Formats: sequence, C-alpha cells, structure tokens
Amino acid sequence: MSFTPPDPFTTRPTLRGTFGMAASTHWLATATAQSVLERGGNAFDAATAAAFVLHVVEPHLNGPGGDMTGVFSTAEEPGRPVVLMGQGPAPAGATVEHYRSEGLELVPGSGALAAAVPGAVDAWLLLLRDHGTWELAEVLDFAIGYARDGHPVLARVGATISAVSELFREHWPTSAELWMPGGRIPAEGELITNPAHARTLQRLVQAGAGIGEAAGTAAAHTREARIDAARREWSEGFVASAMARAVQTPHRHSSGTDHRGVLTTADIAGFRAGYEEAVTLEFRGHTIAKTGPWGQGPALLQTLAILDGFDDEHLDPSTELGAHTILEAQKLALADREAYYGDADVPLDYLLSAEYAAERRQLITESASHEFRPGHVPGREPYMPLLRTEYVPPALADDDGGSVTGSASRRGAAAGVGEPTVERTGETRGDTCHIDVVDRWGNMVSATPSGGWLQSSPAIPELGFCLGTRLQMMWLEPGTPSTLTPGKRPRTTLTPTLVLREGASVTALGSPGGDQQDQWQLLYLLRTIVGGYSPQQAIDAPAFHTTSMPGSFWPRTWEPGGAVVEDRLGDEVIAGLERRGHRVTRAGDWTLGRLSAVVRDPAMGVLQAAANPRGAQGYAAGR
Repeated sequence: MSFTPPDPFTTRPTLRGTFGMAASTHWLATATAQSVLERGGNAFDAATAAAFVLHVVEPHLNGPGGDMTGVFSTAEEPGRPVVLMGQGPAPAGATVEHYRSEGLELVPGSGALAAAVPGAVDAWLLLLRDHGTWELAEVLDFAIGYARDGHPVLARVGATISAVSELFREHWPTSAELWMPGGRIPAEGELITNPAHARTLQRLVQAGAGIGEAAGTAAAHTREARIDAARREWSEGFVASAMARAVQTPHRHSSGTDHRGVLTTADIAGFRAGYEEAVTLEFRGHTIAKTGPWGQGPALLQTLAILDGFDDEHLDPSTELGAHTILEAQKLALADREAYYGDADVPLDYLLSAEYAAERRQLITESASHEFRPGHVPGREPYMPLLRTEYVPPALADDDGGSVTGSASRRGAAAGVGEPTVERTGETRGDTCHIDVVDRWGNMVSATPSGGWLQSSPAIPELGFCLGTRLQMMWLEPGTPSTLTPGKRPRTTLTPTLVLREGASVTALGSPGGDQQDQWQLLYLLRTIVGGYSPQQAIDAPAFHTTSMPGSFWPRTWEPGGAVVEDRLGDEVIAGLERRGHRVTRAGDWTLGRLSAVVRDPAMGVLQAAANPRGAQGYAAGR
C-alpha cells in the first residue's frame, strides 16, 4: 500500500481500556462524562451530563438557546445508527417578505432575527428519557454546580467577549451585564459564575420533581414522566415565555440595523426533537452514518463515493497528489450541498449513487478548479447561488457605496457573526463543541452541540443565555433548496459521524468548525480506514480544507480555488498545491481540526479514545 506512514510521535496517547471512554472539546465535559460512567451511568447519561456542562464552560461556542445533532447506536441494536435531531425550524414569522421589508438582503449573522426555534435542550432530554438511566437531577447537577459555584474561564471566552465588548456596551446591555460585570472582561483562569443559568436548570429539575404530587398517579412518578415535565417547562413554561419576550426589544444585528425578532411561544411549544434514520454509505468495508440532507452530512458521503474510485495513492492527505485529489473531490460535493441540500425533497439516492460519483470523478484533473460546479440531477435544476468574494451590507457602506470595513460600526456589528470557526488566515474565533462517548455495554454516541453563543444575540437576563442564529444558513432568494420558510429547518453544518463495520458501531467521531467539520473528519477517516493510523495519530496529523464554496454563514462569501493548510503539511507539498493552481493560505503548524473520537472493537471488547491537542482544550478520558 502506498500511504505516508504515521508520525510515531503523538501529542498524547490513544487511550485504551474496556470500561468506558469519553472525548470532547473541553476537559470538564470529558471529566463529567467519565464521572457518570464511573458511577454506573451509561453513554447516554454521560453524554447528556457533559452536554449541559459544555453550555456552561464553553458559552462562546454553544448554549441552551442553540441546537445540536447526534448519531448513536445502542447495545441492543449495535448495527443500527440513529440520528438525534435537535435542529429547530424557522419560526412562523420568519418569511422572506418580512425580512425583505426590513431592508435585508441576507439573514443576519447575529441578532434575534436569525434565531431558529431552540432545539438542543429538548433533544438531550429526549435522549436521556428514552436511552439513559439516570434521573434528571443527577444529570444536571454537574452543570448547575459549575454555573452556580463557578468554573475557571477559558482564555478564548475572554477573547470572544473582548471582541464583542463594544457591541455589548453600545447595543446589547443585557449581554454586557452578564459577561462584563462592572465593565471588566474576565481573565483566563478566573472563576466565573452564571447564577441565572443555574436557576434555569434548577427550575427544570423542580418541574419534574413536582409532577408526581400534582398528578397523584403512579405513572406520573416514573423517571420518563419527570423528564417530560421538564421538557414541557422548557417549551411551554417560563423559558419559552422569557425567550419570546426578549426578542420583542429591537436590537442591533450584523446588518448594522436594529430589528425585533419573530420567535413566539407558539413556535417554541410546537417543536419537539426526534429520531431519524441515518443516511449511510459503504466505503472500504465500513459503513459511514450521517444525518439527512437537512444537514451537510451527506456531503461527506458524496466525497467518499468520489474518492472510492481512486487508488490509495490518491487518498493520502500527506502528499501533494492526495491533498489535491481530496480538495477537488470536496469542492464537487460541497457544490452539490449548495445546489440541492435542504429541508426538502433532496434526490439523495442519485447524489450518492456509484454512477453519479463516477461522473463527478471525471471532473478531477491535474489542476485546481476555480469554478463552482454542481452536478446535474435528472429532472432538477441545480441552484446557483450568487457567488460573492466579499460583502458589505447597505447599512454599513459609506455614502459612495464603498466599504466601511475598517470602521467601528462595521467591527461592532460583525463581531458576533456566524458559527465561530477558523478564519481563512487560520485565526481562530472559536468553534462549536463536540462530544463522543462509548460505554462497556456497547452504547455509543457522537454529538455536536452548537448555537446560542454568547455573541449570537442579546442575553436574556432571567435565563442566563441567549438565542442562536442558525437561520443565517437560509437564503432570502426564492427557489433555493434552503429558502427561508416557516417550519423548515435551516441546512445546518452540525455533522457528527458514526462508523460501523460488520454490523456493529466501531467509531464515534466529530469536530467543531462550521463548513470544515466534515472536511477534517474526512482526513481522519482516510488515515484510519485506508492508512491504518491510530485515532490519535490521525487527529494529530496535518490538516487542510477548501474555502472554494459559498460559506454557510453570513456573509456567505467564497474564495475560488481557496485552500487553507497547516504548515506542517510541508513546504514541498504546499508548493506542489500552489503549482496546481490552489490559492493556498498557510494557517500555522497546529491550527486546523478540532476532532475527537471514541472507538470500540466489538470482537475484543477493547475501547479507545483520542482528542484534539490544538488549542490545548480538548481531552479524552477512560479506562
């Protein structure tokens, strides 16, 4: 086999054991998950407890007002991947006509007009109810403690608050009060608290604890009934009321203009998280399971289908030929993502067919493409988005129509924009979160919580968090596969992965990173499945991604032929990519990729875990 051997040095070992493993983007969440496993909980108890901790300790990356997607399998059905759907839809008032009447050309990247119905909390509680074993009070105790008593704040939290401090002071006073008490930005390692957040979680617990007395029936005393009571308190009680009231106050959006939101209590009460069948593809003896095309997950499957027709030499991310081939395959799949994906009738069978993959494969040449090239599906016209290399909202242009990008108004309006991810220069504004857990019984879950970042929209004082901005992924043009439509889910970037082999789940994998999530996971899959790397070797290896597609987040720009690479890919490989026509941006040595993974060998019962060293934040634990 022609494949670059892994570096024998790894930043930390691939953990191995038989009891249980957890890996996430923050050590406190990983420790929480492992603590639950040690006390007899299963993978679903552990993941849920860790997810609520992530809301507290990574508030710049996710929050209760955001969303999540997961994919899991149970010990009883190890060969059946199931998607946990926690992506809320557009509210009833979120119409193209309304947003256009507000003078908008794009759904803003920050502010309550970009808020979908929050889906994360209901999804986690649903998973806990149906597949967990612990009481809600036990599960939420970790997060309540960190919010009430404090946790050492990350440097990135302070940096994020600093970036949006002007916006907070001038336009979002509730956020300034919550995150800049006394006007001061918290320092790294300082203990910070969020009493309002703690009280919100405590009220959810109390709602469940009080249902038995109110109903007076044996059925009401079940664990499931208590969790459902907390779900109702979230969607129909004080939380929903506070959210709906908050959006009625006009506030600054990334457009540079002030607007009210459109989310109502009826929108929140009408949403319930649920389960869906995963979309799968066979690749080199493995089954890769993803969400449906209301997320970007099938684009990874399309990329693998294209690459499956090449020999191993073309699949090595550490070589010029391999990196070039992978980048070109990703461009083709991501073009189809823009042209066809959404919460609608997507011709996925055709897009994932071997025949279509072979057709797309023929478009890959020795040179980098700078074109946007979606494929042609019989009976369908691909949507061709307006391809912008830069964008300045009308309200933020000067009198002559020019850009005021360098002005304070521009910086303040845009500071809270988007799913915070990696800039094309490699600068990190933050990321989403991710967690993977496997237990000794064989339950396995991969989940990507996101949205509701502290920089998304004004904080809701009585709740201790804000709403998300997922609607920015929908278009205000008619006829697109993801046009803003009430009741439709935005085509999310959240894309966890489950890998199966011989009828059983063997890997739970994921990464933060917006449009880069599946691109970085692809490198892991190629290096482990084809190259034989261990999990930690694959995570540590040099990463890259393409920016040659319209971004999923405001302001929806693209860079034709763009490729962002870690310098560790090597001068020779990088120079080769440039000779082939890639517009390469060097991002530094350890800047790209935020992966974590847990692995299970069903035959031997051995478990493994690995986590990302970049940013000195992600950790794995297990025994």
